[in-house]
Amino acid sequence: MSLLRQLFTGVDGETHDLGRWSWACSFFAVVAAAVGNWWHNVALDVQALAKALGIVAASLGAALWAKKDTEPK
Repeated sequence: MSLLRQLFTGVDGETHDLGRWSWACSFFAVVAAAVGNWWHNVALDVQALAKALGIVAASLGAALWAKKDTEPK
């Protein structure tokens, strides 16, 4: 089973998981914003970047916990 399939599907390995897809989009949006600021010579606030990535990671954990009972067996 490919790594991407494992990352973006539920327990059964077939059903795409909207929570995991939204996490990936959020993660890449935060990183893209940081890279964009760096590219335009704007000072990169590492503390704000770390907070944003922490919030994204915490929201993934909360989303997976909230839907744990809806996973196919």
